[in-house]
Amino acid sequence: MRTLLFLLEEPSARDLLEGLLPRLLHGRAVSRYLVFEGKQDLERNVRRKILGWQQPDTRFVVLRDQDAGDCHEVKADLLQLVPREHHEATVVRIACRELEAWAIGDWTAVATAFEQPKLAELDRKSLYRTPDALHSPVAELRKHVPTYQKRDGARRLGPLLDPARNRSKSFQVFCRTIAALAE
Repeated sequence: MRTLLFLLEEPSARDLLEGLLPRLLHGRAVSRYLVFEGKQDLERNVRRKILGWQQPDTRFVVLRDQDAGDCHEVKADLLQLVPREHHEATVVRIACRELEAWAIGDWTAVATAFEQPKLAELDRKSLYRTPDALHSPVAELRKHVPTYQKRDGARRLGPLLDPARNRSKSFQVFCRTIAALAE
């Protein structure tokens, strides 16, 4: 069975993926995680970790927040860090601005996760129709869920985010990529 090794910028990404991936993979692949201590640690070590991975039939998925950088430049820079011989087995995906944009793309999931049904109505607000364009998705979440914490939120939201209704383009691309890698 194919292994998908996720190289992640932070623990909250793993927390979210642990809830999301079983629904995307349907048992067709095994997921493993290497969690780094921020984007600089990820960038410093991604090459060495990929070169050192010994399990056959592995695909590597590098996931990082865009933050304030240009999405295309961030992706290109990360791809340059991947060993040339592993380029075909590696994909880089960027959570536009930050992972919380994926949550804002699905207010129904947020409403369920935090037991606040009225939050689902935020899906109708024009401000949230393009969550990847928000300057600070985590700040937007905290406006409506003041107690929001990254790891707790990721754990709650991972099992609930629905690719069919999510408005985040970066989330949609991520989900399509993972489904294709599992084939």
